[in-house]
This record gives sequence, structure tokens and C-alpha cells, in this order.
Amino acid sequence: MLANDALEVADIVCANGMPAFVASPKGARGPLPVVVLMHERYGLVQHTRDQAMRCARDGYFVIAPNFFFRHPDQAALNKGDSRYDLTDPESVDLMDAALAAISGDPRADMGRVAIAGYCQTGRHPLVYAAQRDVKIVVIWYGAASRREWETNERQPEPLDAVIARVKCPVFAAFGALDHIISIDDVTRLRNAFEANRLSYHIAVYAGAPHGWLNDTMPGRYRKPQAEAGWAAQQRFLAERLAGEGAGDLVSWRFESDIAADYDFSKNKRLE
Repeated sequence: MLANDALEVADIVCANGMPAFVASPKGARGPLPVVVLMHERYGLVQHTRDQAMRCARDGYFVIAPNFFFRHPDQAALNKGDSRYDLTDPESVDLMDAALAAISGDPRADMGRVAIAGYCQTGRHPLVYAAQRDVKIVVIWYGAASRREWETNERQPEPLDAVIARVKCPVFAAFGALDHIISIDDVTRLRNAFEANRLSYHIAVYAGAPHGWLNDTMPGRYRKPQAEAGWAAQQRFLAERLAGEGAGDLVSWRFESDIAADYDFSKNKRLE
């Protein structure tokens, strides 16, 4: 793992005016696999920048755009006092802009792109992968709740139909104490992947509430589960982006640790 002073970091602005944070190993030779980090509902806060640098230390070229940059009150958004309802079509346009912004950078291998979504943005890597060629989708406690399967102005296409067009493998991490996403929701997502012969690694971590990767929110953060989930994600990225996966085989891996008396109705929102 590289120290912060062994990274090259920069704030850039995409052609559409969207700000983004970029991180990569300093002095890296040759093009690196690209990871796009989509933030939680709070916008591009320090937590997302920290995750971008953490991923860059593992040898990736990382871009973390502010997908909610059009919100008029960024301070309220960052505090969680407001929200921005990103639509599926808008998310595709913004992802195109983010990738276009780094497409000429010699450090970025645009043929090896992974997209990660967290919480509110968890569905959007699937939406993008249904329309564009990417190598990996990563989901952290998103894309699976009941509301994700609804169709409306923000989500004009059924999620089942979206998943049916995804061709790349998926890594997804959830917490057994999540108050938004139940175990039934997770298995519904798993079943949709299997129905469409998608390779996946889904892990459900015991004792983890919603948002348990975010170490800036002490009430939610669970260090052992966060470290285990991050390590599992990085192994998945390394294998798949290096072409060391299952090849033409469809690989299904589901790991779930929940209490014997699991009761979703008892799960609570934590800060």
C-alpha cells in the first residue's frame, strides 16, 4: 500500500462542468485499470476522496466525480440535509462525461473500467453497464431495496430489464443490519443475476448496518466488516481486471452471515 505522498491527486472539471477528484500512484508506468467511484447521497465529500486514494494505492487510476454537482446547495447536501434525485438517464450522461474527461490520460486504461456505486448510487453502475461496455460493476448497500424495482420518472426502465442487458461480473456488499435493504431484497437481486447468467460475488456481513464502510460516520462504521468487504472487493477487481477470473464460465458466489433470529423490522437507521 502506498502512502499519500506516493499518489498523484488532482481536482479536475469535466467538459459539462462536473467537478471530479482524480487519484493514481505517483510515477506509475503504463495505463492502469480505471475505477469510477460514485458517492453516497452526500455528494463528493471527504469520505469518497479517501476511498479514491485508498483504491489508487492499490494500483488503480481512480476518478470520483461529483454526480450531484447540479444541486444548488452543496453544503446542505454534504450534511445530509437535502438530496439530489439523480435519474438513470442523467447518470449515464454524467458517467460518459467523467470517462471522456480521462480518456486522453496515458495513465488510464479505458479498456479496463470498473464502476462502483454506494447507497443511493448503487443502481447506477448497473444502469451504465446495461448501455456501455465496462468490465466490472461494484455495489455497496444499494440497488436492491424494494424501491429500486419500481419504475417512475427517475427510473424509467424496470431493474430486471436493466440487469438483463448487463454483461460484466458484479461484486456487491451488504450488511445484515441494514434498515433499507433486507435479506429478501439481496436474494432477489442475486436471483436476477442468476436468471441472466451474470457472474457475481455477493457478501452479506453480520453486524453491519447501512453505510458501514463510511468511517466518517462512527454510528454506522464497522471496521472489521469494512476491511473484510474492501479486501474482497479488491481481490475481485484484481482478478477480473487482470483477466484471471473464470474466463467463459459463469461464477456465482454468495456469502451471507445473519443472526438465526434475523428480523428485518428490527433494523434501525444509525448515524
